Amino acid sequence: MFSPTTAILAVLPVYILIIGGAVLRRTRVLKREHDAGIMHVIFSVMLPCFILDRTLGAEVLRNPQVLISGAGLGFLFIIVGISLGYLVGKIIGLKPGTGIRTFALGTGCQNYAFTAVPVVEILWGTSAVALLFVHNIGVEIAIWSVGVMLMSGENGIPWKRLINGPIIAVLIGLTLVSLRIDDKITGPIRTAISMLGIGAFPLAIMITGATIMDLVGTEKPSWKIIIAACLVRLFAAPAIIILCAKYIPMAVELQQILLVQAAMPAALVPILLARLYGGRPGVAVQIVIGTTVVSIFTLPYIIFYGIKFLELTPLTP
Repeated sequence: MFSPTTAILAVLPVYILIIGGAVLRRTRVLKREHDAGIMHVIFSVMLPCFILDRTLGAEVLRNPQVLISGAGLGFLFIIVGISLGYLVGKIIGLKPGTGIRTFALGTGCQNYAFTAVPVVEILWGTSAVALLFVHNIGVEIAIWSVGVMLMSGENGIPWKRLINGPIIAVLIGLTLVSLRIDDKITGPIRTAISMLGIGAFPLAIMITGATIMDLVGTEKPSWKIIIAACLVRLFAAPAIIILCAKYIPMAVELQQILLVQAAMPAALVPILLARLYGGRPGVAVQIVIGTTVVSIFTLPYIIFYGIKFLELTPLTP
């Protein structure tokens, strides 16, 4: 029977890798100058291979309605999260110029990739992971359109940011699946794709942990911002997402994905956007560190009670 302890054990490997990355950075085994090269290989080679490996043969991706719903819900919940973050930012006294835009984007964007994918695969298997990558296209579009416009205060959208290895891999995978020729990718080629992809997420998660270690102490903490961010990202947003997963008709795989997304801490990408588009990186740093630490305790219970509420059956016994 699935219990809170089972939920903790299911998500614990991800946090062990995050802590491991932080320790490697602290001991200077994993140096900052290593990050760019490692992440370039991950995004350009390893992650696309992982996406292809999980996409090929995924029956759930043969349903156009599920694909549209997945990407649409990914877009929708980023907008809902940003709106909720903006409202709470106003309540705690933030204004333009003091971090309200960064707060809104930081609390509105959950970690939709490196932390989420391993949890989805542990709980639900490869079909849900394949659909998660489609869902993430909607997330990426929301972040690089609405998110950028919010942060910069301008109407220009850097669409070129959406032309990247992971999204290209998703589109190639969907094309092969829709043409029903995905089963032709077999033998040594498929094995090589799988071997290249399998290490993408352990490495990326450790880099995430190392990055969080870099951010610790860079900004004087504001408990008002940290507490408000945790309330938005780890309590209010999960409630909204899980209620929608319950009462909006959708495929079971989408319910599974949304439950994990609901439990995720804040994503790192708002820190980048704040630096690129004139936001307050320090606010985004506090949100990432605060929600990541608190999610160690909240994530297993959101997963556990969400599974009961949505009447889902995880792979983990």
